[in-house]
Amino acid sequence: LPREPENHLATMSEYSCLVVEDSPMMRQLLVFALARVKNLRVTEADDGVDGLRKLASARYDIILTDINMPIMDGLKLVKRVRSDPNHKDTPIVIITTEGANEDRQRALQLGANAYITKPIQAPQVIATVKDLLKIE
Repeated sequence: LPREPENHLATMSEYSCLVVEDSPMMRQLLVFALARVKNLRVTEADDGVDGLRKLASARYDIILTDINMPIMDGLKLVKRVRSDPNHKDTPIVIITTEGANEDRQRALQLGANAYITKPIQAPQVIATVKDLLKIE
């Protein structure tokens, strides 16, 4: 008997996102905004080191990271992610403070795909993530 074609929708319907942000309040805001993106599962990391640990054990479809964090900042994280063959093509959105132009330039040079400026607006977060994941 011919086999049923596998249902690709089942495997395609869920996306995973890693949010790396040291401020619990900012992280809440991001998670809350991302909750409005259908089929997006969010994992939280509270700094760059924690983010790398989570990246070592799973694959994510998109990464959102703050730039200003203790221990390992977002720029170092972007650099590390881009040098890892498993994650070199994963879209990265950096979160930067208003007017931190050189940080933004640097992050984009290191391989970030987009940026969001603080104070973050949920619609912008949602639009950026949907755009990079090519979700309608």
